[in-house]
Amino acid sequence: MSNQPKVIATEAALELIEKLKAKHGPLMFHQSGGCCDGSSPMCYPQGELIVGDSDVLLGEIGGCPFYISKAQYEYWKHTQLIIDVVPGRGGMFSLEGPEGVRFHTRSKVFDS
Repeated sequence: MSNQPKVIATEAALELIEKLKAKHGPLMFHQSGGCCDGSSPMCYPQGELIVGDSDVLLGEIGGCPFYISKAQYEYWKHTQLIIDVVPGRGGMFSLEGPEGVRFHTRSKVFDS
């Protein structure tokens, strides 16, 4: 398996994370698996979402922990998640919603 980070963020995403941290304090992310807000990475105040044995800590972006469900991790474990920002309304539970942009996940298959 590659020793590259499993999750990274673009410069635009890192700038948005800093803006949100200034407003809301420490943050955390969870890669959504569908449901109400599609498959967008969701941004919460740290500790607001309870993570447990069914979640995997992929790494950190902008100094914030980034989690994914174990089931979803099985599909994505051979890829690097690249968190970016795109125009549009964010998830209704995600902190970037009022900013007019949303976090977006792209992926890249790891090189062997």
